[in-house]
Amino acid sequence: MKVDYIIVGFGLAGMAFAKELEDNGKSFIVFEDDSQTSSNVAGGVYNPVILKRFTPVWQGTEQLSLAIPFYQEIEDKFQKKYNHKFSIYRIFKSVEEQNNWFAASDKPLLAPYLDTDIIQKKYNGVISKYGFGRLNHTGRIETKLLLDDYKSYLGKLSIIRYESFNHSEIEFQEGAVKYGDLESDRIVFCEGYGLHKNPYFKNLPMNEAKGELLTIYAPELEIDFLVKAAVFVLPLGNHYYKVGATFNWKDKTLVVTDEAKKELLEKLESFITVSYKVVEHTAGIRPTVKDRRPLVGVHDEYCQLAVLNGLGTRGVMIAPKVAKELYLHLNEGANLDPESDIKRFGKIN
Repeated sequence: MKVDYIIVGFGLAGMAFAKELEDNGKSFIVFEDDSQTSSNVAGGVYNPVILKRFTPVWQGTEQLSLAIPFYQEIEDKFQKKYNHKFSIYRIFKSVEEQNNWFAASDKPLLAPYLDTDIIQKKYNGVISKYGFGRLNHTGRIETKLLLDDYKSYLGKLSIIRYESFNHSEIEFQEGAVKYGDLESDRIVFCEGYGLHKNPYFKNLPMNEAKGELLTIYAPELEIDFLVKAAVFVLPLGNHYYKVGATFNWKDKTLVVTDEAKKELLEKLESFITVSYKVVEHTAGIRPTVKDRRPLVGVHDEYCQLAVLNGLGTRGVMIAPKVAKELYLHLNEGANLDPESDIKRFGKIN
């Protein structure tokens, strides 16, 4: 069987690249073993502002300009709702933070998003002595539902295989590769933190950050916006909220921990006073890079192999942009963004 591309891994990166291929009439087949869960357990929030320092996210505006229509096209295709728009309310801890917010709102990159009015309205069960700063043009992508639906769609087309990919079975040919019964022009690896087991790209400086989240039921909490303080509280509807997230650089397992649950609940109760019930506790591993930029590019020796990885905590924003950039690089010779190109780390052995 001959295809243009083999995609290994189907989180947000793999999905975005698959859509790019399909939009351009390229044939492909996906290998997915469900070993990487970061996209499935992610909050899915898109937000172009770093709320800790009130600074712009790297390329945030450009990313959103591609991401919003990208998800709209998938909604239209599947006749499903994945993009849930809402504002983000940042709780101020002091008058100084209020002043920092006002200063940030004057900056051109931040002005479209930061509301200049301090929100003093009181919401039941939310401690907000100094009020809120409101961030607009934000929301979340329901990532697990989106990926499940997309995999189901690919399954109906018989172009997804639920099996582990064995890197040692790649056979290199002139301008192509052979893998089992498949012959392909290229393989694109979108393996998440599983990239460390990939013999061709394992030396890239990618780290794994475990994150744990809770889902709570809080019938007395009535907010239709995301609240950001020590943790975020994200509305899911019907009084259910997602609470997160932790960062753990040592634990590489997908096992939920009492320590993380305790940390999340202590932080939650520092600004939420209503009663609640924990109904779910999940964990995932985020693929992160030391310079907080994605890993995009082609192997130095084997030009048939490419990588699309390291999207970090903002995968829903970054994935559509870097997938398009990689597609244009591989098919039209366009230059990759030097801040994303894996060549910034030197030769890949």
